[in-house]
Amino acid sequence: MGKLSHTNEKGKANMVNVANKPNQMRIAKAEGFISLNEETLALIRDNQMKKGDVLTIAEIAGIQAAKRTSDMIPLCHPLQLTKVDIITNVEANGVRVTGQVICIGQTGVEMEALTGVSTALLTIYDMCKAVDKNMIIGEVKLVNKTKQDLQ
Repeated sequence: MGKLSHTNEKGKANMVNVANKPNQMRIAKAEGFISLNEETLALIRDNQMKKGDVLTIAEIAGIQAAKRTSDMIPLCHPLQLTKVDIITNVEANGVRVTGQVICIGQTGVEMEALTGVSTALLTIYDMCKAVDKNMIIGEVKLVNKTKQDLQ
């Protein structure tokens, strides 16, 4: 096998060949934030939103999305994830979502972590849009990623 390439001979995009890479423990952490008004935060805290428990549903949506990242992002490899944590925390002016994804594989899981966090934020937006017209999703970022050789 030669040099890994992102394009084929016609210059079209294709998946990166990771066949020669060793399996490693791969961990990625991401986070994001959605700003919400005071009334919306009170409804979330008191579990009074008409669509249901916003934080739990957002966490489940984020986990589902992380597991299906390769179905949504065209050139991502499908991965066998070993753990996905999506955690929501109410703060003074919104909700912070953090995500950690772990797998043993030949390529990283940062896209899965970012997709999980982004989907959780979008779920919060969807569940709150009837009562809050000024929500802003922002600060979605990769916090870190690591890889460790297997013993």
